[in-house]
Amino acid sequence: MNNWPYRPLSAFLIEREGRFKPNDPKIASYKRLDKIDFSGKIHISEKPSKTDMIIIEPGDLVISGINVAKGALAVYDGDEPVTATIHYSSYRFNKNKIDIEFLKRFLKSPAFISELQNQVKGGIKTEIKPKHLLPLKARIPELAEQQKINQYFDAIDNEVTDLSNEVNTQSSYITKLRQAILQEAIEGKLTADWRKENHFRKGDPDYDSEALLVKIQAEKEKLIKEGKIKKQKPLAPIKAEEVPFELPEGWVWSNYFNVSSITGGKRLPQGYTFSKDATDHIYIRIVDMKNGSIIDDDLKYIDDEIFNKISKYIITKNDLYITIAGTIGQAGLVPKKFDRMNLTENAARVTPYLVNKEWLYYFTISKSIQDQFSSYTKGMAQPKLALFRIQKTNLPIPPLAEQKAIVERVKKLLSMVDELEKQVSERKEQSEQLMQAVLREAFEGGK
Repeated sequence: MNNWPYRPLSAFLIEREGRFKPNDPKIASYKRLDKIDFSGKIHISEKPSKTDMIIIEPGDLVISGINVAKGALAVYDGDEPVTATIHYSSYRFNKNKIDIEFLKRFLKSPAFISELQNQVKGGIKTEIKPKHLLPLKARIPELAEQQKINQYFDAIDNEVTDLSNEVNTQSSYITKLRQAILQEAIEGKLTADWRKENHFRKGDPDYDSEALLVKIQAEKEKLIKEGKIKKQKPLAPIKAEEVPFELPEGWVWSNYFNVSSITGGKRLPQGYTFSKDATDHIYIRIVDMKNGSIIDDDLKYIDDEIFNKISKYIITKNDLYITIAGTIGQAGLVPKKFDRMNLTENAARVTPYLVNKEWLYYFTISKSIQDQFSSYTKGMAQPKLALFRIQKTNLPIPPLAEQKAIVERVKKLLSMVDELEKQVSERKEQSEQLMQAVLREAFEGGK
C-alpha cells in the first residue's frame, strides 16, 4: 500500500452541482431519494421536502453526509433523475480511473475513517459535504490493482454473506422460539406434566380458577367498601365464539378487568422543563421502558411542585406497565428503584389482584394477547390503545399454584433462549469484525 499514490478524491470524483428550492418547477416531477440504508440500498419516496434539494442523475455515486462512514452510499441505478436533500451529495466518476465498487468499499474501510479523523475537523461526527470529501487525500492504487482487490473481495464476500445470513436465520429462529414458549404457556401445554401431579381441586383457588375469581371479586368488594378503589360496571361474559382455544381443567377464560386494575399515567404541563438535577421524583417515559423492565440510561426528574400536582399518577413495584402509544402493547415489570414514581400518559398501570404478577407479564407479552392489542388499533392513523380495551382483552386464567409453576418453567426456558441469543450475537459480532478485518487487510495491507 505504501507504493500507492497519495492523492485527493477529486482526482476521481466530480461533484454534480446545483441546488434547488423544494418548489422549483424544474424538479417538480422528480421522485425523491428518501434514504440510503447502511447496506447501501437506495429507498425512493414521493414525499415532499421543505429542505433545499440536489439532483441525482442515473449512474451517479450518492453519499449520505451524515452516515457515509456507516455504509450509507450507493450508485443510483434508476432510469430517471431523482432529487435528494442537501444532506446528500452526488458525484460523477471517471470509469477509466476508479472502479466504483472499489471506492464504495474504501469509503467503508477503517483506512477511510482514519483519514476522516485526521483531515476533517470533527472527523466522522462532521456532516461530510463535498468540500470535505473531495480534497481528502488517500492512497488509491491504479485501476488494474483496484480491480484485483475487488476480485479478492468477491471471494471473501460470499463467505461473510453466508455467515451473516446464517446469523440472521438463527436470530429469526430465536424470536420464534421465544414466542413458542410463551404460547405453550398461555395454552397450558407447558405445565401439562405439572397438572398430572397436582390434580384439580374444586373450590381451592390454588387449583381451581373459578374459585380464584370468586376470591378476587371478594377482595375487590372489600377495597371498594374501604374507598381504595371505585366500583365499576362488570364486563359481559366471554362468548363461546370469542374463545380461540380450549383450556385445561381448572382454567377459565376471563379478562384483565377481573384480575387487575387498569389506570393511566399523566401528561406533564405543556412547556414543562425537566429538573436539571436528580430529585426524589422520576418521570417514567416510554423510552425508559425496554426489555420487560425500566432502564435508567437517561432518567428525567420533576420537581416537588409538579409531583404534588400529579402524585396520584404513579406506578409501583407491584405493578406492570403496558405501553398504549408508540410501540403498542409493550409490557414490563417495575424494578424496586421505580416504586411510586410518576408514569407517562402513554402507558397504563396494571395492578394485579391476588394473581402472580410475573405470570401476568408473561401472558401479556405472548402472541395471543399482543394480537388482540394490535386488532384494537388496526387502521388508526395515530394508534393508541384505550384502557377499556385492555380491560376487556380475553385472558386465560390458571389457578394460583399453576401460575407459579408457569413462571418457573418460562423463566428456565427463556434463560436458555437468552444464552442461545448471546451466542448468536457473538457470531454476528464476529461476522462484522471479519468484514472490518478484510477491509483493513485490503486497504492497509496492500493486497
